[in-house]
Amino acid sequence: MANVEIYTWKTCPFCRRAKQLLDRKGVTYTEYAIDGDEAARDAMMARGNDGRRSVPQVFINNQHIGGSDDLYALERRGRLDEWLAQPEAISH
Repeated sequence: MANVEIYTWKTCPFCRRAKQLLDRKGVTYTEYAIDGDEAARDAMMARGNDGRRSVPQVFINNQHIGGSDDLYALERRGRLDEWLAQPEAISH
């Protein structure tokens, strides 16, 4: 199973929407609630490599997927399950 991580704010409706999709699929994910934490937001932004400061930001096996709309777009194209089925890469 893939390693899924999501950066969120507690009051963000798009974050809840993204987590609902992951929950419906039975995905276990690590959530980073970064409410008001600018250092964590900067780290998220650097990790994504596209300068996005908005939440949520989703990563699957350390690959930046994007936000809620991007996650749902993968689902609509039938590609999200492929991403989620990939085993977590093990680095040595």
